[in-house]
Amino acid sequence: MLNSAIKAILPLFTEHNRFVLSTHVNPDGDGLGSEIALAEWLQSKGKEVHILNHDAPPALYLFLDPHKVIQQYVHADHADMIAGTDVLVVLDTNHPGRLGSMEPAVTASRAVKVCIDHHLDPASFADHYVVDQEASSTGELVYRILTEADPPEAISPAIARALYCAIMTDTGSFRYSHVDPELHSIVGDLIARGADPGNIYREIYEQWSPGRIRLLGETLATLDLAYQGLLAHITIDQAMLRRTGTVESDTDNFTIYPMSIQGVEAGILFLELNDGVKMSLRSRAEIPMNELAKEFGGGGHRNAAGARMQNVGLESFKRDVLRAAGKYLQHEQRKQ
Repeated sequence: MLNSAIKAILPLFTEHNRFVLSTHVNPDGDGLGSEIALAEWLQSKGKEVHILNHDAPPALYLFLDPHKVIQQYVHADHADMIAGTDVLVVLDTNHPGRLGSMEPAVTASRAVKVCIDHHLDPASFADHYVVDQEASSTGELVYRILTEADPPEAISPAIARALYCAIMTDTGSFRYSHVDPELHSIVGDLIARGADPGNIYREIYEQWSPGRIRLLGETLATLDLAYQGLLAHITIDQAMLRRTGTVESDTDNFTIYPMSIQGVEAGILFLELNDGVKMSLRSRAEIPMNELAKEFGGGGHRNAAGARMQNVGLESFKRDVLRAAGKYLQHEQRKQ
């Protein structure tokens, strides 16, 4: 089924000339790496390609875009571009609401719309879907598209670097359940084609600002446990961000710390926003964090999910989430 979905979109890349690519708000390594890789490949075919995102890329991913191809969406400057493009490709999200300020222009555009993603429950907004919930990342799907469209030799060092970043970040540096021998074969091919694992890892995980280190220290001080130690949660409020001079993107990957505690099976990061609260959820085994996220308007994978809610208070939101989390931990509680 995946192969037929890929084959269905390949003619779009040859028959059309103007493309707009986008990913979700607060873009991560998978979304950015996937759109950079696809843009590089399309440009090598002589296509006109624009990358438009609601948010600017976090500083740690700027090395992927040395030519500053990625633009932050401004309605007055870019709405006509979206309206007039031939093909719109949405990567690493399957809900137009996750495109932020771009949503109205994207849904109104008459362009052919393509969704490339690996999350559950796609919304009905695109003409073509390349969606595989078993894929490790959207980067893996883009790799499969490019190697189906062209010989593997078409993957340049810049494409290989972007796809390696996409896959590495969305698999927790190759630690999560969707990592299998086939994925390692893909990663090996990307390394052979110019991706430098050591350099990419350093760019993403070893270039922290002093403020981000201080934010991590303050965040770890909020650590609390619930449900007999099965659930760990940490909290970041706006005052902490102001004190440390940090922003939302500086909290990327903080969810690994609750999950590093012995006996913990589920972890939550609560982040206070200017207009609401965001939570990032992680779990092990069969604990369905995506179902908990759905209760609060979010979604994701079983073991990695999230949600954003506007116009709610941090403490009341935490109480509601922690109360709701209990039913998803019942099986683990019975084992104790």
